[in-house]
Amino acid sequence: MPIINRSIPEFSVQAFHNGEFKTVTHEDVKGKWSIFLFYPADFTFVCPTELEDMAKHYDELQALGVEVYSVSCDTHFTHKAWHDHSPAISSIKYPMLGDPTGVLARGFDVMIEEQGLAYRGTFLADPEGKIKVAEIHDNGIGRSAKDMVRKVKAAQYVAQHDGEVCPAAWEAGQETLKPSLDLVGKI
Repeated sequence: MPIINRSIPEFSVQAFHNGEFKTVTHEDVKGKWSIFLFYPADFTFVCPTELEDMAKHYDELQALGVEVYSVSCDTHFTHKAWHDHSPAISSIKYPMLGDPTGVLARGFDVMIEEQGLAYRGTFLADPEGKIKVAEIHDNGIGRSAKDMVRKVKAAQYVAQHDGEVCPAAWEAGQETLKPSLDLVGKI
């Protein structure tokens, strides 16, 4: 089954968030838009640049009603140690989920079994827990949080405006499309 419109997997994992350890479950995620930001491992190279980039956009995402969950196959203890030692990671305000058993990485189809690591996967789930955006990168290719914000705005717009769609590179406030027979062959 394709991952788009699939429900997020059931899970219960430990997280490091705001200086504390806490349990986060699939039930905690429902009712709001959520980004799951998978990365291979703590104490690496591209990963802190991506997590710091997302941290720079976190307030904007929160204003849009979106929670961000970073996820690696490390433990919540490792997340705390990384947070305590890395200037980039210390700026993170969103929950860092530990996934040492790979339940989330397998549930989102990003697990690299032979390495025990996850690919760089970014997933946006709607308030019902349905995946609306899925992007998976090879681990040497970093992502852009700015583009993810754009995708969040497009997904939220489409969810709120039945029958409208957002064209390529759409930004909030730009014209959308209403698919119809009149548009066939005219775009």
